[in-house]
Amino acid sequence: MDQCCNPDMRYENPAYFAEDAGAADLISDGRLQLGLSRGAPEQVVDGWRHFGFRPAEGESDADMARRHTMETLRLLEGTGFAEPNPRPMFPNPPGLLRVEPHSPGLRERIWWGAGSDATARWAAARGMNLMSSTLKDDETGQPFHVQQAAQIRGFREEWAAHDHASAPRVSVSRSIIALTDRRDRAYFLGQRDAQDQVGMLDETTRAIFGRSYIGEPDQLIEELARDEAIAEADTLLITVPNQLGVDYNAHLLESIITHVAPGLGWR
Repeated sequence: MDQCCNPDMRYENPAYFAEDAGAADLISDGRLQLGLSRGAPEQVVDGWRHFGFRPAEGESDADMARRHTMETLRLLEGTGFAEPNPRPMFPNPPGLLRVEPHSPGLRERIWWGAGSDATARWAAARGMNLMSSTLKDDETGQPFHVQQAAQIRGFREEWAAHDHASAPRVSVSRSIIALTDRRDRAYFLGQRDAQDQVGMLDETTRAIFGRSYIGEPDQLIEELARDEAIAEADTLLITVPNQLGVDYNAHLLESIITHVAPGLGWR
């Protein structure tokens, strides 16, 4: 099973982060799929300052997050950067030293959580996979899935313009609840929201939130087949209401695997 997280890079020390990521990937036998992002609006003002970080002169906090990301990517590549001690307790290999532990291949399994078309292209230019959630900047006024599909196409177009060694991957997230028994209907019948929601993410950013998919399996198959972004992506991340517990969430996922996925050709 792949594993994924989505840390806010405004808060991360690139060297510590690369060290922890390399260790996690080695422990998981090379199965780590590591998501990064610039971070969402916070509950506190400039929370990253409390962790010892501040933007350089002329930088925004988003610029700082991207700078931290670029430093992290360089370190994950295994680039040597530290001058070795000439009289160490243990012998060093020749040349500059890299961050250890180093996990070969992890650099190709880095994903960027892009909230706009421009940041998706930024990620593609730097050889990061695209992770697009149920929220993005409302850039055209079109339905969410149409805008997200355009974002994915722009990402792939930008990727093709660069000489990356690996093929790009794209994931999208969806909230999907298949109503298959009385318990499902008691929890979710009537909570169906078939429309996207639009609102201000902060003082300047108008955002669009993708709709939830809640319904009987046949209905979900019909509706999900019309989702253009799902059709463009190669990976679907399904969000579940984890406050209902592990067993119930396992049931929700099993319902999708059993009753919805076959009708859409998913595997």
